[in-house]
Amino acid sequence: MSTEILNGMEYGPRDLKGYGQHTPDPQWPGNAKIAINIVINYEEGSELTPVNGDNTTEVLASELGPGVQPMEGMRNVNMESLYEYGSRVGVWRILRLLKEYQIPSTCYAVGRALEMNPEVAIALEEEGHEIGSHGWRWVDRSGWTEEEEAENARKTLRAIAELAPSKRPPRGWYHGMVGTKAHIRSRSLIAQVFKSEGAPLLWYSDDYSDDLPYWIPYPGGKKEEGLLIVPYSLDNNDYKNTSYQGFTTPDDFAQYLIASFDELYAEGESGHAKMMSIGLHCRIIGRPGRIAGLRKFIEYVRDKETSGASVWWATREQIASHWIDKFPYKPSEA
Repeated sequence: MSTEILNGMEYGPRDLKGYGQHTPDPQWPGNAKIAINIVINYEEGSELTPVNGDNTTEVLASELGPGVQPMEGMRNVNMESLYEYGSRVGVWRILRLLKEYQIPSTCYAVGRALEMNPEVAIALEEEGHEIGSHGWRWVDRSGWTEEEEAENARKTLRAIAELAPSKRPPRGWYHGMVGTKAHIRSRSLIAQVFKSEGAPLLWYSDDYSDDLPYWIPYPGGKKEEGLLIVPYSLDNNDYKNTSYQGFTTPDDFAQYLIASFDELYAEGESGHAKMMSIGLHCRIIGRPGRIAGLRKFIEYVRDKETSGASVWWATREQIASHWIDKFPYKPSEA
């Protein structure tokens, strides 16, 4: 591990105040009252399986739901096929829907998953979506050494840059893997890996603490450097279909998204505009019965827009670039 990374390991104190009751006016483009970012988590093929050299099989986030026991040293071909649905069918169904409504998204792309299906990277960029980084593999990283975590991050950035038609490395990071232990060093380590790879880190999203972006000092960076946190969401997320408190019908998912939208839009009209993140997984929302809920939500918002509502559908990079322009980092306020 390099000295630069080791010197940037301090996560910092908790911030329980944030913006408080005086949230800034984000000044979204077009005077929008809300910014909506749809996230496609592309993970299929990178999960735990002996095919990938692992000694166990994945048990998370599939039609089998919670309570599935791992199979030590054995392939679970049923589980593998449930994941394969996401890459064979689900991702294309999602992309067709977004193309139909001309909505851009951010893809949290796992490097190894994209390597196994390069057509996805090509389609994402050709259709105007952002490719962000979601780790090298969709596995628990809590037992990794510092160098193992850094090397996996480097492999992610290089793989995405190689596979994307633009040959551009990702501009943001989200690892996730909710339910496992996120190491306290990870934010600093990722920030330093981006810097060492010469890749600008415009946004970091392993955070769920706000409805607006906010700045922190860039870990291990110079005094004048900041790192923009663009928080993610676990409630507006199809992941719940495979866990406790699940959305069991498309209407469940649609109604929850609609309720979130209505409340946030009302806040925007009262001078407290926010952003809304929606998390999708190809093997989950990509099922026809579930994607109907996403379609219902999009059509609801489109009807609102037709009636005069001002909505900004944006990628995370667009949101980050806007924030950097309107609210540049000020060391004294971080």
